[in-house]
Amino acid sequence: MPLHYDGEIQITKINMGPYNNNGYIVACAETKEAVIIDTPAEPEKLLSEIGDVQIKAILITHGHQDHLLGFKEITEQVHALVGVGEADAELLPSPPGIALADGATLKIGSKTIQVLSTPGHTNGSICFLIGKHLFSGDTLFPGGPGKSRSPEALRQVIDSITRKLLVLPDDTAVYPGHGDDTTIGQARQEYQVFASKQHPDDLCGDVAWLD
Repeated sequence: MPLHYDGEIQITKINMGPYNNNGYIVACAETKEAVIIDTPAEPEKLLSEIGDVQIKAILITHGHQDHLLGFKEITEQVHALVGVGEADAELLPSPPGIALADGATLKIGSKTIQVLSTPGHTNGSICFLIGKHLFSGDTLFPGGPGKSRSPEALRQVIDSITRKLLVLPDDTAVYPGHGDDTTIGQARQEYQVFASKQHPDDLCGDVAWLD
């Protein structure tokens, strides 16, 4: 079911595959130009939702395989530029059309998509900001960050979240790579609970702000 923001942006969120992944189609309501965000398993679900929009780019939040299981099928049927964070470019099944650096922008109709580099979950993890809509991949979920592979990676993803994401307005909607949505205001409150406590130096893996 599409979600609408001020009548300007149409967001279609599709639950896909065995890992509760989310794929997104984000369109300018005026021009019907759009992007796909992530390409999980069950690509037919996403492809069936494209409808009358014109896909200008296929954007990948990071290079983990669960976000790429439908990549081949989607890129074969949708002929559009593929973009991914610079450090994750080699993880894609085929070379991307563009490696996206921090601060890069893309246009769909009259709307601007801003690229935020948020390393930690992977070296090349990126988020996409469109107005007050943040597509966070596996960087930020309701209740915590994405799984970290080492204490250093956890510190890195927390730095990414606090410097790049929690500085956004409270009412910024957060659409993650799996599961339910949240807001920056909610995420900031939850993180403050985590930050107020002592944690072991070797903390990593699945970390929840409120535990």
